[in-house]
Amino acid sequence: MSFVTLRLFCAVAQSGSITKGAATCHLALSAASRRLSDFDAAAGTPLFERSAQGVWLTPAGRIALQHATRLLHSFEHLSAELADYSEGYRGHVRLWANMSSLTEFLPSALSTFLGAHPEIRVDIEEHLSGDIVRGLVSELADVGVFAAGTSTEGLSLTPFRTDELVLVCALTHPLAALKQLSFASCLDYDFVGLNQGSSLLELIMGAAAEADRPLRLRVQVRSFDAMSQMIAANLGVGVMPIGACQVLLKPRGLRAIRLSDAWAHRQLLLGYAAEKPLSPAARALVDSLLTPVD
Repeated sequence: MSFVTLRLFCAVAQSGSITKGAATCHLALSAASRRLSDFDAAAGTPLFERSAQGVWLTPAGRIALQHATRLLHSFEHLSAELADYSEGYRGHVRLWANMSSLTEFLPSALSTFLGAHPEIRVDIEEHLSGDIVRGLVSELADVGVFAAGTSTEGLSLTPFRTDELVLVCALTHPLAALKQLSFASCLDYDFVGLNQGSSLLELIMGAAAEADRPLRLRVQVRSFDAMSQMIAANLGVGVMPIGACQVLLKPRGLRAIRLSDAWAHRQLLLGYAAEKPLSPAARALVDSLLTPVD
């Protein structure tokens, strides 16, 4: 079992085709087939079901894919860290964060950290809160910042920041004259929201369910910027962090209205795997992010 075979196995599983997987890994089809047969033999059980339409994973294959993906990521992490040292860096941290924290809080905090630690490289990726937790548990990320409310078993957690959620609407919307309102009073109107899997979408859907009212979700998009554009076009109202939308209000003719609901003040958490010690670079980043802001 080699990393070439593992990479081939993942490519075939992703594409559903041995031919495509072999091409991705720059292997001849015969060599790829032989490697996969050897992998089956080493596993002691078939990892793919095969047909004229393609291949798909067996139950054993799905387990193998989870481990193969983790091994490949670890290998890539090793290569990246060694490359960092050759380029003069002395540490490498993978930080995954949700959209709210990346928009509101992390830019200035990371600028301060990297200014004080130019020898450390931080790779930053934006993910949904649930994906961040899974990335930390599976060791694809070292440190994560995400919204509370996600299952966090296996993680060490510290409160990071609190963001205030507001209702955003166009200046011409019937609600625009209000300074504060309850979320339930907005449910007669169409909504613009983020895509499925967003912790913010799950939060407002749960709030609508508690009010025993349907959420009239008319448009779903991938970013706060896109949300603001849809809201400005009067396609609906939306719930956004005030820090993420503040600079967009005046240019796009929007109004932010305070929500009276307790959940409108949302806790963001900083987390990392509980059973794995942080590297010195990751520990330095965590300590810096948790240092109180003057």
